[in-house]
Amino acid sequence: MNASQDLLSQGVRGLEPTKTSRMRSQLQQLLALATLVVMVVAFSVASPFFFTSDNLIGILTAATVTGILALGTTFVIVSGGIDLSLGTGMILCGVMSGVFLTYWGWPTWLGVIGVILFGALLGTINGFNTAVLRIPPFIATLGMMLIAQGLSLVVSGTKPIYFPNHPDFQDLMNLSIIPGQRFPLGVGIYVALIAIAIVVLSRTLVGRYAFSMGSNEEATELSGLNVRRWKVIIYSIQGLFVGLAGVLAASRLSSAQPTGGLGLELDAIAAVVIGGTSLQGGRGSMVGTVIGTLIVAVLTNGLRIIAVPQEWQSVVIGCVILVAVYLDMLRRRKT
Repeated sequence: MNASQDLLSQGVRGLEPTKTSRMRSQLQQLLALATLVVMVVAFSVASPFFFTSDNLIGILTAATVTGILALGTTFVIVSGGIDLSLGTGMILCGVMSGVFLTYWGWPTWLGVIGVILFGALLGTINGFNTAVLRIPPFIATLGMMLIAQGLSLVVSGTKPIYFPNHPDFQDLMNLSIIPGQRFPLGVGIYVALIAIAIVVLSRTLVGRYAFSMGSNEEATELSGLNVRRWKVIIYSIQGLFVGLAGVLAASRLSSAQPTGGLGLELDAIAAVVIGGTSLQGGRGSMVGTVIGTLIVAVLTNGLRIIAVPQEWQSVVIGCVILVAVYLDMLRRRKT
């Protein structure tokens, strides 16, 4: 048994990112960080309202939900998959928080755990459809996106669900954790999740196998790894992040809104790609994802502050995504 495990470990290590690819990934992170700094400086010069404590906290608050979704989907993209159901899945999880807390009267702590586990269930279904039924990830998660969108409306009766008996639930996102300063608890939760995600991706078997499957799934399977099982596990982990994002989104609005969510998956995927994670799998980092999330949040906030129309904001962000994907293609060719 030990000999077979050693053989599997050696085979998977051979598929992990090489030193050169890691250096290129670090360079991409530095370039993304430099871009973020340049953007902050440019918007600060363009408007005196940008570089203020209230606005910077507002940027972090706005980035929290999308950032949590981006952390979760980094695992999936690194492993060579994709998930288009992030946004509507998050909305459905928010609706389920209303069901658990308001309709069923659960205590807040139990309702939050229930929603997070429900998110994991959605991820498990996506993983099962992708890994076991062999449905292409794009199609499998597109179907889940539509299912979650419809279930949100059915379960809620197309009406928002409020939390009149759970003021502590509303504090999960909005409570300030620094005396005398507006620093929401939700941002603190996001920071803690960043640390956890970095450790899981870089220091555990989940991260090692995700990189291996994204680099060469067939070779990984031939090395003895149960690829199907680990795919389901990775999608389930992403579902945990989706569930928590749904909790914080509902907490921020003090209500579970059954509509919306479409487009959030694109923001999350854009943040991951801008941060240097390859859409073809096999390369990426949580640090890059965080930087990419902040770039999207700063760009959106800065364009709004300097009064750029909404339609042009979408054009600019779309161009940024295209440039990021093209640069990834160039790196692939060089490799």
